[in-house]
Amino acid sequence: MLIFLALNFSFILTSCGIRKSIKHIPDVKQYSLEIPKVNKINDSTFSFNQNYLTKNKQQLWELYIKGNPLQLGYNNGALTQNLMQKQEEIFFSKVEGFVPSKFKQNLLRGFLKWYNRKMYLNVREDYQAELYGLSQYSSDKYDFIAPKFLRSMYLHGAHDIGHAMQDLMVVGCTSLAVWNENTEDGDLLIGRNFDFYVGDDFSKNKLIEFVEPEEGIPYLSVSWPGMIGVVSGMNKEGITVTINAGKSKIPLTAKTPISLVTREILQYAKNIDEAIAIAKKRKVFVSESILVGSANDKNAVIIEVSPDNFGVYKVENTSRVFCTNHFQSDAYKNDKRNQKHIIESHSEYRYKKLQELLQENKKLNPEKMAAILRDRSGLKGEKIGYGNEKAINQLLAHHAVIFSPQKKLVWVSSNPYQLGEFVCYDLNEIFSDKRLKSGEFAKSELNIAKDPFVDSKEFKNYEEYKFASSEVNHATDDKDVMLADDFLPYYQSLNPDFWLVYYQSGKYYFNKKEYSKAKTEFEKALTKEITTVPDKENVEKYLKKTLRKLR
Repeated sequence: MLIFLALNFSFILTSCGIRKSIKHIPDVKQYSLEIPKVNKINDSTFSFNQNYLTKNKQQLWELYIKGNPLQLGYNNGALTQNLMQKQEEIFFSKVEGFVPSKFKQNLLRGFLKWYNRKMYLNVREDYQAELYGLSQYSSDKYDFIAPKFLRSMYLHGAHDIGHAMQDLMVVGCTSLAVWNENTEDGDLLIGRNFDFYVGDDFSKNKLIEFVEPEEGIPYLSVSWPGMIGVVSGMNKEGITVTINAGKSKIPLTAKTPISLVTREILQYAKNIDEAIAIAKKRKVFVSESILVGSANDKNAVIIEVSPDNFGVYKVENTSRVFCTNHFQSDAYKNDKRNQKHIIESHSEYRYKKLQELLQENKKLNPEKMAAILRDRSGLKGEKIGYGNEKAINQLLAHHAVIFSPQKKLVWVSSNPYQLGEFVCYDLNEIFSDKRLKSGEFAKSELNIAKDPFVDSKEFKNYEEYKFASSEVNHATDDKDVMLADDFLPYYQSLNPDFWLVYYQSGKYYFNKKEYSKAKTEFEKALTKEITTVPDKENVEKYLKKTLRKLR
């Protein structure tokens, strides 16, 4: 995810040469506007009229904004300006690190500009107005790449464009909904991991937005500064949305970013039928599963969208829905791309793991849901290594969220990953005079404790493994860099059940022409739970090449 997002985000932003789109500015004259004058209360608390930004003790930023579309954007930008500009800088630092070659950027510029040319035609005018207001607080530093408004809009399509361009699923999100006999109180309960990783720095400033638009339904969204789209959220009516990427083909143009489709659902839908109607009328350019939960229906469905198909997966005679990264509705029954993805990826493995965990936990509550989202094991409890994408918890999630739609309660995880304390929010209180008087957002007595794994030696080893892995990759790519004799055994000891440590060690030895050692490492890798069919084929290919070298 890190590589494809940074790579494509760079290309997106350097491909803004189309004359019509680069000059486009939304018409905002229809909206009244009061330029925000932010009151700094302390280093982590800021306000403007009834709009508010603060950081809680779990280090989550909480933002409350209200107003018409343009005012929402200005309020958001004024309050989060420093955070938003920092996120932008993080993106560009990744771009510089992964795409240093101007030649490669220019090579694809002509192709990728076609992706962007019609995006603004597929984004609602009120959302364009909001993005325009927000973008006024973007950094001047990157104006040479693209105007602020377009940078802001293309940022919302970065996930989609990267997904479409690369047709790549490096990690996968997991979500589930349970109700009736599957929960302690019979109420609908939803959990999700958002496995979106752009480096540790990007994940530091998680932002929980409480948005009260002039038109539509107030809602909560969990994402990052500079984002008006929704990847995980719930509205005051008890409609929830979460997105999971599916297998896509490459379209010719960028259309509606999926996060703006889900934003529209949250802002305007009160039940499942209304959510389906909104999703159906929007043209998207990647394949995505949208898990929608509804308090009014006491049910959950998966809306499955793609550029040329649309399906809805509803369960019969059961009270649970699982969503990983493949489609389940009849509309995609004969989709060859989806069928291949089920066979080759880690999506079905995680789906089976959810089934297994629900057999072990008959009646879920929020604490048990958190335990499922934090589960690091493979099928039947097998140790598959930390960071394995076959696990529900891949130890890279930007956030995890638990929704109780009927009670209007939301739990949001804190760092690291989704292992920190889950902070509880009551939407009934937040969107009421009670919250305005108290100034408090969280309902702390309902928080879920952090995972004890955070304090374990295994977790410390995992964090060290991540650093050591980058050292191994660097030494593998650079023939002049040699690792100490004891480095690879140490590296493997940090995450001994993970196939990747042996595969990377094998590649290092292979590139250094130490073929006997390479053979041993590739053989070890094949004894572990390898993430995908293509990954296993790569290991087998390297082993065959090694054996030929040894003859």
